[in-house]
Amino acid sequence: MIDVRPFAELGHADHGWLDAKHHFSFADYYDPRRMHWGALRVWNDDAIAPGTGFGTHPHRDMEIITYVREGAITHRDNLGNSGRTEAGDVQVMSAGTGIMHSEYNREPGTTRIFQIWIMPDRAGHAPSWGTRSFPRGERGGGFVALASGYDADAGGDALPIHADARVLGATLKKGESAKYRLGVERMGYLVPAKGSVEIEGKTVGTRDGAAISETDTLVVRALDDAEIVLVDVAA
Repeated sequence: MIDVRPFAELGHADHGWLDAKHHFSFADYYDPRRMHWGALRVWNDDAIAPGTGFGTHPHRDMEIITYVREGAITHRDNLGNSGRTEAGDVQVMSAGTGIMHSEYNREPGTTRIFQIWIMPDRAGHAPSWGTRSFPRGERGGGFVALASGYDADAGGDALPIHADARVLGATLKKGESAKYRLGVERMGYLVPAKGSVEIEGKTVGTRDGAAISETDTLVVRALDDAEIVLVDVAA
């Protein structure tokens, strides 16, 4: 089953320095029908103005994945971690027992990100942060795990998370298809960062959301050259 959630119908907050679209209830945007999708709690589509960002603030017991679409984000936290994650790359912050961090756009242009929050498998993990480069060319033609809670993905390049979940990426040329075995007991949420795709006869446009359930094998066909992010989570 595919429920397409058009970009124009998402929650919206314009703070001047931050223009945010919310796939799920977040901050002042509340929709009781869209509180979460399985263990997926937040999917924010953020545009951050140059020289601005999120000042130091706390998080706890949440797996926070940042997928950079354009520009770059600069991270700093109270564990001593700091780094810059640029377009095509991914960072993961496991908030665990508690972390204080900031995220700034130090670039000359607007930075655009997907910020994805997944509920952890349990409370009380040690906090951590990591970033990794995932060139788009390495995702051509199929889904690649970008962040994963599974040992089976540990030998690849996937960043570890403390969750029964995967975050995957794919880049497809127009007309190409990609398959992913989700499993009927699982839930998926897919957003094209660029381009549009077709799933089970339904069109999912750029930055639309597709809530996927009761689907064993997901087949995604690119209607244009497309860059896709998919989250696979426990129900």
